[in-house]
Amino acid sequence: MDRLKTRARNLRASQTSAESKLWQALRNRRLAHWKFRRQHSIDRYVVDFVSLAGKLIVEVDGATHAEAAEIARDEERTKALEAFGFLVVRVTNTEVYDNLEGVLEMIAGTLRFD
Repeated sequence: MDRLKTRARNLRASQTSAESKLWQALRNRRLAHWKFRRQHSIDRYVVDFVSLAGKLIVEVDGATHAEAAEIARDEERTKALEAFGFLVVRVTNTEVYDNLEGVLEMIAGTLRFD
């Protein structure tokens, strides 16, 4: 098994509580019948959630993503993923915990057809 698949499998097994909460709302086409995958590899990255049909990647960011080095890394990662035709949206753990409905509305409003 290649390295990215192994990493994705490990990330699925050890997802954060915010990722778990969001996954429960996205899985099994629960959000407007859109299919999402979690911890899915795209090129050299493993993304938190992706709707391939909707060309949308959702990243759930914790506190470490507020540091300058992480912000720069996230920007580089976003540009690379957008080059594949995806829109990347980021939500924080706090947004998932405190405003899950708002996060889901934003995701549903952002999904697009090709």
